[in-house]
Parts: sequence; structure tokens; C-alpha cells
Amino acid sequence: MKGLLHANGAVGESAESSGFLAVNLRAGRGRKHDRAKRIVELITVPLLLLVLSPVLVVVALAIRWQLGAPVFYRGQRVGRDDKVFSQLKFRTMVEANDKMGRPLPDGDRITGFGRVLRAMSLDELPQLLNVLRGDMSIIGPRPLPVAYLERYSVEQRRRHEVRPGLTGLAQSNGRNSVAWDQRFAWDVEYVDQASFLLDARIIGRSFALVIRRSGISADGHATAPEFLGSAARASTERADRD
Repeated sequence: MKGLLHANGAVGESAESSGFLAVNLRAGRGRKHDRAKRIVELITVPLLLLVLSPVLVVVALAIRWQLGAPVFYRGQRVGRDDKVFSQLKFRTMVEANDKMGRPLPDGDRITGFGRVLRAMSLDELPQLLNVLRGDMSIIGPRPLPVAYLERYSVEQRRRHEVRPGLTGLAQSNGRNSVAWDQRFAWDVEYVDQASFLLDARIIGRSFALVIRRSGISADGHATAPEFLGSAARASTERADRD
């Protein structure tokens, strides 16, 4: 019996060691990929900004004419290791509040011109400056509001182990039309499986979605519903059934 317990303990320790080793190997591979990707971005992003500068100027002038000032939207988002940064985007909504001073829903603030910018992902272009600064990457989980941070499960929060991206595995599989739980599952999958081959596939799929203008918004929403957390959503769904 004593020998059996010893054997079981040895098996358990071996399994635990194997799991720890796998996590370390995955983390090491992820760090190498991130460093290599950063070098590529420092070379390519300045060139992209130079090539796209006429587009950036035209869009900025059009926003100034259609929506007025400011031209840019700056939102506080959570990046790698839960660090907060200011995400830069072209503005697509008017500033309108209710009687309590709270912003109206997206559907009441977004303009027709803003919908066009979103459909073509032109509102995302200023984030290339975030990539250049190191706040973001070209490929990675999309950066989300600070308020969501306390709503993630432990597994969902792993999405912050890498820099957020202009597009990612979740975006390449449906953008805002994908349910939150599935989006987070794809985010974590990218954290574990990141490679240049996967990055290339994501870029190809993302371009295809932009060209088709699909997945721009979730059903019944101008953009995407607020993420309330899995527990809060489950409680709401039970209340609706009752």
C-alpha cells in the first residue's frame, strides 16, 4: 500500500512537472515571437504610416467637416500585463448625453458617415501610432475598456499576456458578430498558439471581412453589446426565462 501511494505520488509529481514545463515552453515561445514581431513592426509601421498618410489626412478632414472637433477619439484601454493606455481612433460618433449627463447608446450617437468609416475599418488606422509606441501590436486580442477588467474569469484575463492588436483571431473569425465567450476563447488560443503563420492567416481573414463588410456589429446593436461578465449574463438570462 505504501509503495502504491509512493507510486501515485510520483505519477502526480511527474504530471505536475510536465504541465509546468509545457507552460514554460509555451511562454518562452510566446516571448520569442513577441520580440521578433516587435522588430518587424518597428520596420513596417513607419512605412505604412508614410504610405497611408494621404488617406489619414483625407479622413481627418472629412471628420472635421462632418462631425466637427475633435477628430480623434481617445479611450482608456487595457493592454499587456493589465497596463492601461490611451487608444487612438478616428471619431465616428457625435457627443450626445441624456438628462443625467450619461452618453447615449452607440446607436443614437453613430452617424451614417461614421458607419462607413467603421465598415471599412478606416477608424482604426490611427492605432498604428499605438503600435509604434509599443502599446499595441498589429496582431493580438482587441483592447477593451478598463471596466471589463474585473469582469473577466481567470482564463479570460490571460488575453492580457500579450500586447493587444489592431486585429486578432477573434476579429478574423467574425468581428463584433461573435459572442463574448467565444471571442475570449479565441483570444486565449492566440496567446497559446501565436506564430507568424497564424498572424499571416489572421491578416488574410481580416482583409476578407473588411472587403465583405461583414461582422461590423452584433445583432440588435450598432457596434457590440457591453460585456457584463459571464456570471452577470447568466443571471440576466435566468431572469429573462423566469
